[in-house]
Amino acid sequence: MSLDLPRTEPRTVHPAADEVRQRLEHARTTRLAQLKALDETGQNPGDHLMSNQKDAIKRVLTEIDEAFARVEDGTYGTCLGCSKSVPPERLEILPHTRYCVACQSRA
Repeated sequence: MSLDLPRTEPRTVHPAADEVRQRLEHARTTRLAQLKALDETGQNPGDHLMSNQKDAIKRVLTEIDEAFARVEDGTYGTCLGCSKSVPPERLEILPHTRYCVACQSRA
């Protein structure tokens, strides 16, 4: 009795680059819309909360741009802390993440 089974392609750990780019583009578009909405509400000089929100959004936009660069150089999905693969579920939720959960909690 033979156990020859049809070979299947190995399941990729990380989504295809096109799918990653779409997720990152969606994240970028969302953050840009948030930034625009904050700008349109106006800001008084003493509104530190709005200023902090804008700064946080700008930081995320920078992280998204860095994630695009990692896609291009082939390092997307690899933790910058421990060099292990970032779980696909984490990348789906937070496509611009640089770290696995363990390394992020240490940062």
